[in-house]
Amino acid sequence: MDDLDRSILALLSQDARMSVAVLARRVKVARSTVQARLERLETSGTIAGYTLRLGETARASRVRATVLLVIEPRSLPRILSRLKPMPQVERIHTTSGRVDLLLQLATASTAELDDLLDRIGGIDGVRSSESLIHLGTKLDRAV
Repeated sequence: MDDLDRSILALLSQDARMSVAVLARRVKVARSTVQARLERLETSGTIAGYTLRLGETARASRVRATVLLVIEPRSLPRILSRLKPMPQVERIHTTSGRVDLLLQLATASTAELDDLLDRIGGIDGVRSSESLIHLGTKLDRAV
């Protein structure tokens, strides 16, 4: 990946709907060059897809939380099989350090979050959990 690829990705991370023609103008190369770069980035898996990012107005109606889980040894596959079907679980990260998993959750209400936390805590193999409710977002550079 070179500087041109990084420039294309930076522009797309701001607006995934940006046309190839606009991208080409912004990075000052031919449209065919941008098209070829996009195809290569998609084929290599660097670009996994194009999506939308909800704005703060849409996200404000959701209660977001991070949950830190400590799990029993060798219980990861069983726990993942229980977490993946839960639509409120947006992301699951394995971690190093004092916790094993970091979950990012989004629910419609605190009551729904409370119920979800009870269900997660009751999964066989979960030793302990710590929940952090997101109050506001001060910076979001996630792509």
